[in-house]
Amino acid sequence: MKVLIADKFPENYIQTLREKEIEVIYEPKLGENDIPNAAKDVNFIVVRSTNVNAAAINAASNLKIVIRAGSGYNNIDVKAATAKGVSVANTPGKNSIAVAELAMGLIIALDRRIPDNVKDFNNGIWNKAKYSKAEGLYGKTIGIIGVGNIGKEIAKRAQAFGMKVIGYDIVISEGIGIDYIDNVEKLISMSDVISLHIPANPQTKGMFNDKLFGLMKKGAMLINTSRAEVIDEDALIKAVKEKSIFAGVDVFNDEPEGKDGTVISKLQNIDGIYVTHHIGASTEQAQDAVAEETLKIIIEYKNTGKVLNRVN
Repeated sequence: MKVLIADKFPENYIQTLREKEIEVIYEPKLGENDIPNAAKDVNFIVVRSTNVNAAAINAASNLKIVIRAGSGYNNIDVKAATAKGVSVANTPGKNSIAVAELAMGLIIALDRRIPDNVKDFNNGIWNKAKYSKAEGLYGKTIGIIGVGNIGKEIAKRAQAFGMKVIGYDIVISEGIGIDYIDNVEKLISMSDVISLHIPANPQTKGMFNDKLFGLMKKGAMLINTSRAEVIDEDALIKAVKEKSIFAGVDVFNDEPEGKDGTVISKLQNIDGIYVTHHIGASTEQAQDAVAEETLKIIIEYKNTGKVLNRVN
């Protein structure tokens, strides 16, 4: 069997695949339009953020499974895969801690204006009076929209900071110290910090719009480490400028596909908005956990024909 890995992947796990007599094509710099040619005779395609479109799926005559080495799979054309009888699988929950750590980092950074502190210092500006006005997190209310694997990890960390945790989700998990609110608008109006952990789909696209931003407290924070599509960026910019909302996001519209180069976004250079490089899952710990689960999917299919974590 043959696997194409089209994103960065730990070398020791690649070696494990080869020891299992699986041929590995490792091309971590492939872009979306490169995959159709590279995947012609492979059985598995493994990606992290690189798109796998219909052309790639249809070009791969022996393709059995497209594996998203992560939880979300909106970068894979699931409809085209299903139509061809190709399975799509993911590795849910394996990067939850890493994403939760980044979300908490953004919350702390916004509260204490850490990047602005550093920027001013490096530019020779001393402004202690400005940066001594943080409110602090203790006793504040964080509202988690989407209390899945990542949301639960956020809750643990927020509780350690002495924050009150409220949550909104279709499924309610008991015994985790979260007070569930049955109305998302009510949760937003109650929260000092809102953290989004929801998938991108037709129901959530542009979910956070002028109406929901209007419900936020003045000076509240919005954290998005889920999907760019769930936020109306024009509405976000308006809320930041008019309501003194703060935002920390790890995802944004028109994100570059490549791993380096230039970037242009309407969110650049707006006071009160911090944007990171879509690095929520990018810790060595998370990548090892994701890689291990990816191997389980490949080896299980090779041995039994069973598709673990199938989403279609």
